[in-house]
Amino acid sequence: MPKMKTHRGAAKRVKKTAGGKLKRMKAFKSHILTKKTRKRKRRLRKADLVSKQDARKLARMLPYGS
Repeated sequence: MPKMKTHRGAAKRVKKTAGGKLKRMKAFKSHILTKKTRKRKRRLRKADLVSKQDARKLARMLPYGS
């Protein structure tokens, strides 16, 4: 059986944690930042975990981890 290909877009956006969960950065931090509060922008800097439903889809896209 041939090797499976990794989805390169997903690999660039998601990393695996030591416990095997998937880590991602939050959205809405690229532009139109003047109307967003300081508190909101600060919270958007932090990484977040991928939801359980999306993790199943991403696991198929990343067959060899990321």
